[in-house]
Amino acid sequence: MGVTGLIRHAPDRSPAEVLAWTAARGVVAAMAMSGMRRVTTRIGLLDQVPPEAIAEEEVPGILAALPEDRRAVVIELLHWAYGGAGGAAFAALPAGLRRHPAAGPAYGVAVWLLFEAVIAPVLGLRWKREPRERLALLADHVMYGAVVGTGPR
Repeated sequence: MGVTGLIRHAPDRSPAEVLAWTAARGVVAAMAMSGMRRVTTRIGLLDQVPPEAIAEEEVPGILAALPEDRRAVVIELLHWAYGGAGGAAFAALPAGLRRHPAAGPAYGVAVWLLFEAVIAPVLGLRWKREPRERLALLADHVMYGAVVGTGPR
């Protein structure tokens, strides 16, 4: 069974449409997170955003091949692509669950917890987050999920 066979959708939307729209909302949500993180770092709630930490700690060789003035752009584009993939994954949830008003924000929190508990340790990221940083990251992931989960019901 392909991915489209897993996607439960409204009768007027094909599985491919649901997948495309949730992926697009994931990209937009990642863009919104970028804006929110700019604010939280500027006001001192967050020391460094995860995409930058990953880029500095895990892929410096790849980034070193890029001109320095292009690195931030590549990091941002990768974050948006990751957000789009997360949005597409939301489409695989059962339609009844996706339609629940709390599904999006809960999904955003689940994505964050998955990153913190599984992905960061696998990448070898060893940051320790202060409570203010965890709160800032929680808030932007709730917002991410709210954007991903907003759509035709």
